[in-house]
Amino acid sequence: MTRPVAASRSLVIEREMPHPPEKVWRALTQGPLLEEWLMRNDFQPVVGHRFSFRATPLPHWNGVVDCEVLVVEPCERLAYRWNASGEEAAGGLRTVVTWTLTPTKGGVLVRMEQSGFRPEDEGNYQGAAYGWQRYLAGLDRVAAGLG
Repeated sequence: MTRPVAASRSLVIEREMPHPPEKVWRALTQGPLLEEWLMRNDFQPVVGHRFSFRATPLPHWNGVVDCEVLVVEPCERLAYRWNASGEEAAGGLRTVVTWTLTPTKGGVLVRMEQSGFRPEDEGNYQGAAYGWQRYLAGLDRVAAGLG
């Protein structure tokens, strides 16, 4: 007898930003700019590159996200794994974050999807739903400051 696989959930946040896609792309892919609105990192926009995001540890979270770049389509699409790290890695969060940029008359539609939340990841899902709203506001702010 096979056990049914529990369905996973995705979190999708879309926001139109009054910037050219190139500015938002820079804020998504240049490590120092990424740090301004998200977290410290050693990101490089190269498929297969493994990197981490680092923040101040919290209860039940060591402050580290292990990542690997999956897709790089300049000014259009970026995707990377977003996984729990350290002792939390074995049974922890295993998701994929995908950014899609679609030019609009007034700038760019930014779509962030974090997919792969399992039923046992409900706390992470709720935290992400809150956190990504704040992060996207920061992304907008950083892109606005680019020359």
